[in-house]
Amino acid sequence: MRISVILCTYNRHLYLRKALDSIAGSALAESTDWEVLVIDNNSNDQTPNVVNEFATRYPGRFRYIFEPQQGKSRALNTGIRESRGDVLAFVDDDVTVAPTWLWNLTAGLRNGQWAGAGGRVLPARTFSPPSWLKIESAYAFGPLALFDPRLEAGQLTEAPLGNNMAFRKEMFENYGGFRTDLGPCPGNEIRSEDSEFADRLLAAGERLRYEPSAVVHHVVPDNRVRKKYFSDWWYDKARSEMRTFGVPSDTRWFVAGIPLYLFRRLIVWTLRWMIAVEPAARFECKLKVWQVAGYISECYRSSHGGGKHRRLPNA
Repeated sequence: MRISVILCTYNRHLYLRKALDSIAGSALAESTDWEVLVIDNNSNDQTPNVVNEFATRYPGRFRYIFEPQQGKSRALNTGIRESRGDVLAFVDDDVTVAPTWLWNLTAGLRNGQWAGAGGRVLPARTFSPPSWLKIESAYAFGPLALFDPRLEAGQLTEAPLGNNMAFRKEMFENYGGFRTDLGPCPGNEIRSEDSEFADRLLAAGERLRYEPSAVVHHVVPDNRVRKKYFSDWWYDKARSEMRTFGVPSDTRWFVAGIPLYLFRRLIVWTLRWMIAVEPAARFECKLKVWQVAGYISECYRSSHGGGKHRRLPNA
């Protein structure tokens, strides 16, 4: 089995060096044929120099690929096209991987039993959450790009995170690449390009595996530990989910193209936000308000632009 690790980066050469250094130390069987593709998404910092340094230190292991058209999904799709592996592992430029990460993440994909796999994403060991944040809450895990469902190894029924996942390459040949209308790009922070692809596979009946022993640690920069960042993230996340799934086909009552029950949810969570006392619980209610507002915003946009009405994710 050949493995290609795909890492997309943009103007993060300091983080990138640490990520590549950890990947270079991966412990795999000597017979394993593996490569690391670094997709430079039009950076203007020292990114090329950093990658070339690793390519020199590890001949044949690291490859530098330049993608001039900015957008995370475009960079990911370029990596898929350029990859030589039968299994593609995805990781971000702001994580460090455990030595056994790649071996453990891809182990279940060697016999064709699983279409893809996801591992645990934990915060850097030095991270300490603020008092207003429930670190164990899903509303904290998303914006911090963490994934720890606390499950045993086995079948995964939800999408893994894009900073720690792998798929057999034939999945992209069968189901297409990452959607370019999703994923961060200049002027647009709508994400979920990773979860949308995994959800596509799950909807088609493909099986994904969760491997808790495949661990990466994700940097949590100071600019993410801010209430505004969390609010904006959940607003944009809701927009991406609405863009992906739409609204229920059996929805009957709309106001200006927006399902009436979304207004009801907005009122409920606003009231809970107003009366909550404990800081973390109060902030979580606020995030749910922003999430519903994101659904409403995207409903309005899609209804005035020919969007389809399908099922709506729970809010």
